[in-house]
Amino acid sequence: MSIASTTQQICFLVLSATTVIGALGVVLLPNIVYSAFLLGGVFLSVSGLYLLLNASFVAAAQILVYVGAVNVLILFAIMLVNKKETLAAIPGLLVRRLLSGAVCAGLFALLLRVAFTTPWALPGPTPVGEEATIRIGEHLFTDYLLPFELASVLLLMAMIGAIVLARRDVFSTDVITGEPADQGLIEKDRTPLLIETSANAPTLLTKP
Repeated sequence: MSIASTTQQICFLVLSATTVIGALGVVLLPNIVYSAFLLGGVFLSVSGLYLLLNASFVAAAQILVYVGAVNVLILFAIMLVNKKETLAAIPGLLVRRLLSGAVCAGLFALLLRVAFTTPWALPGPTPVGEEATIRIGEHLFTDYLLPFELASVLLLMAMIGAIVLARRDVFSTDVITGEPADQGLIEKDRTPLLIETSANAPTLLTKP
């Protein structure tokens, strides 16, 4: 075994372990911010696997689209949401977790069966080099046009959902003066609402 093949195998094992551990963290961690950052790490690891397959264009697209757009959009949506809501207890949570775990275990067993029973062609096809981008473009706009457009719609739905989640509730009238809330009211100069009349007794001022 040469040094190049050993290095490639080590990189493959490291990237695969990072992908699996990061994916488990995305699902199992209770903090959604940590899950979003781990999701970005999973996307980066998958792009590294694409590089090992000599698919540099797909790796760059993975980083630009998923890490640079989708993951950043998810982080913005999480950090812009400012709704403090008390979460009610979910009835039958243990049963739901058991059912979800059983479904995931079944899918994992199916993937293992496919991986070990499929007669894979080894070694793989010869890399096409610079023509890979041309081939990908031809397949995207001929054989895979419908999935490509569906992915665009999915990204648009994700963006709209992030905007809806990040939208802040605004009062229709000013809580102090009762004036309609518009841009002029937002930019209007105001006197301070609280002034100190004594050490422990702040007074609320209202401007007519």
